[in-house]
Amino acid sequence: MKIILAGLLFLSISIPGYCQSITAKLIDKDSGHPIAYATIKTGADSGVISNEEGYFTIHTDQIDALSISCMGYQPKDLSLASLASLNYVIPLEEAINRLDEVYLSNKRPHIDTIMARVKRNIGKNYSIDLNTYTLFYRRTEHADFKHLDFEIEKASHVSSKNLDQANVELTQLSNHITTSKMVHFTDVKGVLHTLNQDSSKMEVQKMTKLLDHKKDFSLDKVEDKAKTLVLKYLDTTKTYKVKTGIFKVEDSLALKEEELKSDTPRTYGIQDLKHHTGAMVKNATFCQDAFLNTLLDPSRYDYVLEDLNYYRGELMYIIRFTPRRAKSKLEGTFTVNHRDYAITRVDYHYYKSRHGAKFNLRLILGVKYIENVSEGTYIYEKQKDSTYQPKYIKQTEGSYFYVNRDFKLIENSPKKNKLNFSFKIEGDNRSKEELLLTAFNPTDLDSFNGVQQEKEVPFIQLSAFDTSAWENEDIIEPLEEMKRFGSREY
Repeated sequence: MKIILAGLLFLSISIPGYCQSITAKLIDKDSGHPIAYATIKTGADSGVISNEEGYFTIHTDQIDALSISCMGYQPKDLSLASLASLNYVIPLEEAINRLDEVYLSNKRPHIDTIMARVKRNIGKNYSIDLNTYTLFYRRTEHADFKHLDFEIEKASHVSSKNLDQANVELTQLSNHITTSKMVHFTDVKGVLHTLNQDSSKMEVQKMTKLLDHKKDFSLDKVEDKAKTLVLKYLDTTKTYKVKTGIFKVEDSLALKEEELKSDTPRTYGIQDLKHHTGAMVKNATFCQDAFLNTLLDPSRYDYVLEDLNYYRGELMYIIRFTPRRAKSKLEGTFTVNHRDYAITRVDYHYYKSRHGAKFNLRLILGVKYIENVSEGTYIYEKQKDSTYQPKYIKQTEGSYFYVNRDFKLIENSPKKNKLNFSFKIEGDNRSKEELLLTAFNPTDLDSFNGVQQEKEVPFIQLSAFDTSAWENEDIIEPLEEMKRFGSREY
């Protein structure tokens, strides 16, 4: 089992322009709470989304006004001058609910009728075939090691003094890792070209990675760091037979120091980026085998018409879905347009105490794993051709892991010197992916075939947050956690 907690990789940055940018915050007028995921339009085909803390950044060249809309709030149009007069904090008023006037009779639509029309209109409302998406992708990865224990239990060819010193160093390594806050940020700007739900290509225009190499910990890297310490007390010119638990891992292992040195690559495979972004867009367009499509299966989920609301003058149904059977894991809401029965927003998370993949071989193999976090938000925008395409997608996955391993290294020599080494790791990891679609255009087969996807992309590596790294780009405004990265208070 591998839990990858360290990174992606990064690229050459373009020369920044001289466009002026401004950052503002959306708040609820009554409560003062930030308003997340509001749409900020700066033109007919341009705009951004407010982040989880209510912030957004726009570029003021060639615009003099913006339009703000968010479900449950009255839309607001602002000039740049009025935005400045508000000190860049924009209060939104809650929408006045006059929905009782919509249904003066008792003929509220039946939920089964609504869901049937939603499914019937999927093919008309969404399309992934021959499209081009200009996008910004951000991946945020966290690791929290709750327990981490290393110990050389026995070494027949190492002196007691050196053995004690090795265990002291292993304890120091353990303390450093468990007290460190491991977080990585990956930002990518590119274009996704889709032929159909199963075939796509990606062009990467820019990529940055924000990380601290001293806190770069995956299970593999933690194991490598521990092996490097153990290596100091072994004869690196010899090879060793390796056993872990009751399993023989490989016949021989050469513990040569140069093989354990970590040279972080400066390029990253585009295929992996295409897989992540392509899967998010595929899910959003409700393809037959897409994840979101399973939420529309009435044999798996029950539906309730929970509320009615208005968005941009359109009546919206708020529909709650919950599991119908034990194998269904999620609950959440659909927002459905009354006019064309398009789903314009999806929010989901695990239902009560349910979880994803799980296995517990703690007593037999010293391994336990539980997927305990799965939540997301999909927000759509209607296009000129009347189809709906994703504007913003957020997916968060998390898991608990436990690994308890015992290694025995047997020297390939007549002496057959042995070293017993054990380590135990327990913790949680969490990964959040965000996708902002900044432009959408239909394409054709010749254009798709003409796209040459590179195998790798260069990247820029940052050790501290730098506002200039993505200056003058349409991106998801960084959260405070990211802005503090690398600073003294972090």
